[in-house]
Amino acid sequence: MRKVLLLLLLALPLINLAQNRRGGRPTFGPDKKKDYLVTLRTDYGIMRLILHDDTPSHKANFIRLVDSAYYDGLLFHRIIEKFMIQGGDPDSRTAVAGQALGNGDIGYRVPAELVPTLFHKRGALGAARDDRPDKASSATQFYIVQGRVWNDDDLQKQIDRGKARGSSRTFTDQQKQVYKTIGGTPHLDGNYTVFGQVIDGLAVVDSIAKQPRNPKDRPLTDVRMRMKGEWVKKKKITKLYGYNYNLPAS
Repeated sequence: MRKVLLLLLLALPLINLAQNRRGGRPTFGPDKKKDYLVTLRTDYGIMRLILHDDTPSHKANFIRLVDSAYYDGLLFHRIIEKFMIQGGDPDSRTAVAGQALGNGDIGYRVPAELVPTLFHKRGALGAARDDRPDKASSATQFYIVQGRVWNDDDLQKQIDRGKARGSSRTFTDQQKQVYKTIGGTPHLDGNYTVFGQVIDGLAVVDSIAKQPRNPKDRPLTDVRMRMKGEWVKKKKITKLYGYNYNLPAS
């Protein structure tokens, strides 16, 4: 019964955006001067993430999951060095060693929010999905980009790869420069929703990504997570972690 009630709670309609807009942009907390700061803990260290207002459905869904402690005890079940680390499969909570993971869900999806200014640079938080043509996201499964730095030729190949998979994304010169200096996974752009960013603890992503894994990319040693969210003044987030809200995401 408790599981049924939890699923019903999580499947409630997403925030009514028409009731939450100020100046054309959604606000999610009681104070628009604050933002929701996610603290993600693992045995390899702590990451802190923010969630983008430009992807309101994904932000509202993720906040609801974090606030309900849904992610506590789940695994990063898929890791590929120089690509990404993926977690959030509900089946991973009680998975035995060697069990295949990645197909778990909780009965609903989040509509795609493919925003041109949000892209798969290093540290980007993205929503996993299957091969649905509408590109709707898993309600719970997410990934964090580690990526790599690309030269001009290889970057173009990545862009072409994304187009072959259905992306219509046009890359700005600034985005290309980020991929050539900071790095990321450009072939995912336009095909998967980016809805957040790691603003502290990127070294933790590197540590997890390099762990030994089996042929299905599951770490040989379980990497469990715990998450907590809190509303924090944006000025404090900037002071502590250097994240600039006045700069465009691109």
